[in-house]
Amino acid sequence: MNAIHPTSAAPSRFGDTLRRTRTVRRRSQLDLALSAGLSQRHLSFLESGRSQPSRAMLLRLAEALDLGLADRNDWLIAAGFAPIYPQRSIEAADMTPVREALARMLRHHEPFPAMVIDRAWNLVMSNEATERMITMVSMVAGHASSDALWQTVCGDGPRNMVQMSLHPAGLRPFVVNADEVVAALLARLSQEALDHPPSARLREVVMAYPGIAAAARNIDVSARLSPVLATHFRIAGQDLRLFAMLSRFDMPRDLTAEDLRVETLYPADADSEKLLRGMAGSP
Repeated sequence: MNAIHPTSAAPSRFGDTLRRTRTVRRRSQLDLALSAGLSQRHLSFLESGRSQPSRAMLLRLAEALDLGLADRNDWLIAAGFAPIYPQRSIEAADMTPVREALARMLRHHEPFPAMVIDRAWNLVMSNEATERMITMVSMVAGHASSDALWQTVCGDGPRNMVQMSLHPAGLRPFVVNADEVVAALLARLSQEALDHPPSARLREVVMAYPGIAAAARNIDVSARLSPVLATHFRIAGQDLRLFAMLSRFDMPRDLTAEDLRVETLYPADADSEKLLRGMAGSP
């Protein structure tokens, strides 16, 4: 049996989740009902908690809203069903082909930085160019090592790229176009936080950093975000201009792979490319 005996609060909990998700995605009840193949009246009953969905109906609604697999699991639990998409560590034996493919992608991007992050921006894998860049910043900032810089920025928690980018002791002091970069990262994080609790918790953390709350006042969470972010670093008097692209490493019906993002950085001019290639050839 896949169903779990729901508590009396289960329909209401699912209804609240359904209504919030529909609103975040700017879908009307009528539009969503037509997409999922049910009446607007039935959808209204589901959102109010007057009706409980079948598992098949729930999954049709999730498909119509283009929910990720983790969110579909959360919906199933909220409605009193067992989750059907297993989550496992990237280090699991059956994830070896995925790890090897990602490692190959990162190596092939040398001597330019590239990394794999999860949906909450935690660092999963990175190439040597990323480590060289973080090490250079740590040396200029007076840290004994890149590990010491990570400890200052993230403490004992996971290494997080949003924290490294926005923390006053991280990369942020070395970013010439900091206002633009901070706004872009906050906009993306704010959109993720609408329906992803780990991103919402991360947003609470970075909002406590100096100047971040003021920058967040002008964020339009409904705006379409560019997949490309240009950043101008100045480190020890050297200018490094990069643009970053964020893409997904996707496997159908695989929750672990779906959660991963690949961020690749490219030099934006000849001098930046020369600097990165020089760093790769230096001790």
